[in-house]
Amino acid sequence: MHRIFATSVASVYPHYVAKAERKGRTRAEVDEVIEWLTGFDAATLADHLAQGTTFADFFDQAHLNPHVDQITGSVCGVKVQEVEDPLMRQIRYLDKLVDELAKGRPMEKVLRG
Repeated sequence: MHRIFATSVASVYPHYVAKAERKGRTRAEVDEVIEWLTGFDAATLADHLAQGTTFADFFDQAHLNPHVDQITGSVCGVKVQEVEDPLMRQIRYLDKLVDELAKGRPMEKVLRG
């Protein structure tokens, strides 16, 4: 099992927000991306962060957006669509969406509108 699977989302979330904010985006936009991907509204996300939910449990409870197959490209030199492990692929989807947000892509494009 990969170490990230047992890592709490709350321990990584501030890094997602910081990355976005460094590029002029907001915490609300990061939350919007997470909601689009997982179906978790602000209250549910806050609960997961407060409870220290692991990535494994976070994605186990998520209702993934039906358009996740449109998330393509590389994260850390690995094409997300080629990641074999389903949980690792879901984590990479989140990484990719935050990357796109931080790179200034319009929200409509980040959310595959």
